[in-house]
Amino acid sequence: MTVLVTDTGFAPDDWALAFTPLGTANDAPALDVPSDAQPGDIPLCGAVQMIRIDFPSSADGRGFTIARQLRLRGYTGRLRARGHVLSDQYAMARRAGFDEVEISEAHAARQPQSEWQFRANWTAHDYQARLRG
Repeated sequence: MTVLVTDTGFAPDDWALAFTPLGTANDAPALDVPSDAQPGDIPLCGAVQMIRIDFPSSADGRGFTIARQLRLRGYTGRLRARGHVLSDQYAMARRAGFDEVEISEAHAARQPQSEWQFRANWTAHDYQARLRG
């Protein structure tokens, strides 16, 4: 089982449709994107409602770049980070454009909801907000 992390805390996964690996279908409602994908190769047709980007390691930040590029290209659907995202990286994930983070139950036990919620006010605590005073 997996746990979704949003600004309100932990929640069960509410996505019922299957994820299709990138490159196997362009009209799938949900795409699974590996961390080494090129953002320009990800189709943004109207059928795509959810894109899930893999984080194979907490030290692999390529998913943040992919998310930001998708948002800059105009993607407005659900964007989910999946895998080894740490609670310390939650604010960065939200600023990059992710709506939610999918983690394992074991990961949620090691980093409880309170650690994620501590970073949920991500718009008020970035360096630009502090500079603006």
